[in-house]
Amino acid sequence: MRIVSLLPSTTEIIFALGAGDDVVGVTFECDFPPEARSRRIVSTSTLSEGLTPAEIDRLVARRMAAGEDLYHLDEGALAGLDADLVVTQDLCAVCAVDVTEVRDALAHLRCTADVLTVDPQDLGEVLGSIRLIGAATGTPDRADALVRELTGRLDAVRAKVAGRAPVPALVLEWTDPPFAPGHWVPDMVTAAGGACVLGTAGERSYRLDPGVLAGCGADVAVCAPCGFGLDESARLATELVRAGGLPDVPVWAVDANASFARPGPRLVDGVEALAAILHPDAAGEPDPALARRIA
Repeated sequence: MRIVSLLPSTTEIIFALGAGDDVVGVTFECDFPPEARSRRIVSTSTLSEGLTPAEIDRLVARRMAAGEDLYHLDEGALAGLDADLVVTQDLCAVCAVDVTEVRDALAHLRCTADVLTVDPQDLGEVLGSIRLIGAATGTPDRADALVRELTGRLDAVRAKVAGRAPVPALVLEWTDPPFAPGHWVPDMVTAAGGACVLGTAGERSYRLDPGVLAGCGADVAVCAPCGFGLDESARLATELVRAGGLPDVPVWAVDANASFARPGPRLVDGVEALAAILHPDAAGEPDPALARRIA
């Protein structure tokens, strides 16, 4: 089988299922595992590098309002791959190539590849998507084993924090302007022994009035801006603290790219890190590669 993955999360899942050798095409964002970087890049962003969060927000809003694409699918690169399976999403136009564009490109190239659309809305559906990809890639047994392993780790976290009062937590999926978390992130907070003060599991993230942050009732704030690693998250969190826009509580930055924004196996790493942030006496210290105390 020859697979093109148009999402970093599905690339990660496919490799975790032992089907990485079948992956022939990926996006410019597919950086885990490192071997994925050796595959042909078929999708790139139309946004320039080095933009601030506020600049990205303005450009994204403008282009979406105008019906313009945020990603470029390289039909020339796709043409030579002779794909049997293309894995994409229809969840978020800001996250990847639109599935309609993928289907149009395959039709134009007269490619008969199957298109698998993966759109998990919450943490349970993320685990379900692993089984879906396992069925499509001929690795159902590996998928079942991986889901059992991840579920076991989640159960272990829940056992550590059981009986403790949920810690009110503010998680920001974007910093300028601030966005409340959606989809699987509130589930992660709950699994880690917290209560997400803004944002609802299974729903979209949404823009916040900065004035609501200080009075949101959180006991901990976590900066998890989509698309950013730990160092960048820490820098953005530091800027928020200096600007005085956050509640006067402990502030943490996390590696959003690795363990929060991408709906794959490493979300469980994120739950473990959150549990250590919210309940350090029960869950220990968070992995310093994933989380950093800012204030």
